[in-house]
Amino acid sequence: MTAHGASREAFAAARERLDALTDSTSVDAAQLGDELAAVTALLDREVSLRRVLTDPAQPGEAKAELAQRLLGGQVGGPAADLVAGLVRSRWSQSRNLVDTLEELANIADLTAAQQANRLDDVEDELFRFGRIVASNTELRAALTDRSASKAAKSELLRSLLGGRADVTTERLVTRLVTAPRGRSLEAGLESLSKLAAERRDRMVAVVTSAVPLSDGQKQRLGAALAKLYGRSMHLNLDVDPEVLGGMRVQVGDEVINGSIADRLDDAGRRMAG
Repeated sequence: MTAHGASREAFAAARERLDALTDSTSVDAAQLGDELAAVTALLDREVSLRRVLTDPAQPGEAKAELAQRLLGGQVGGPAADLVAGLVRSRWSQSRNLVDTLEELANIADLTAAQQANRLDDVEDELFRFGRIVASNTELRAALTDRSASKAAKSELLRSLLGGRADVTTERLVTRLVTAPRGRSLEAGLESLSKLAAERRDRMVAVVTSAVPLSDGQKQRLGAALAKLYGRSMHLNLDVDPEVLGGMRVQVGDEVINGSIADRLDDAGRRMAG
């Protein structure tokens, strides 16, 4: 999410509140994610309401009370309290409030997957789904067709992912496809993948190899990259027989081509002095 000044501060505070809520065993993180997504849809649709709730001329407490009245009985207490805290904050732009709510909804869902020890599966499924979409123009066209109804897109995704992917993956992808909010499908999937990695405070390395890597190779590569970057690393694996040098590794904007073992060894030696 891109935000400035006051919005960055408000987002950071909201993340802390969300973490505190989901640390409690009495809070259902998946339900919280669904409810925050519903509020996101409401404020995305109701522009005038969004402006009222982010109006810097109005007292924060008055805006919080308005949010509580509007949402009372519609969402659970944790979601209503979180939204009330958000509207008490100052926002650089009214849209930043909706962007934050959407991201918090996704983080809550990913937290639920983490609590169920399914976060690795969700990360991998998001990556693989992105690769499927990139290689299937007909599927991408169906999922991004503005004339298709949300119900039709949801049903298509249910037929593709239902019973084959984690419920969190299906929920996240369905929300993205049915409410893209101006993003491309690829950008949305990349954002979700980054959020999943951040959930474990890990970096993501996209590894494209000419042939599938063995378990031992994956372990050695992950360890070498973690040593090089100083953080644990999640590997998103893809196979392309035409990749130059046998392997391509991308971490953020940095790309390592050719013999990965030689290059990582050289980098390690340079770091060791």
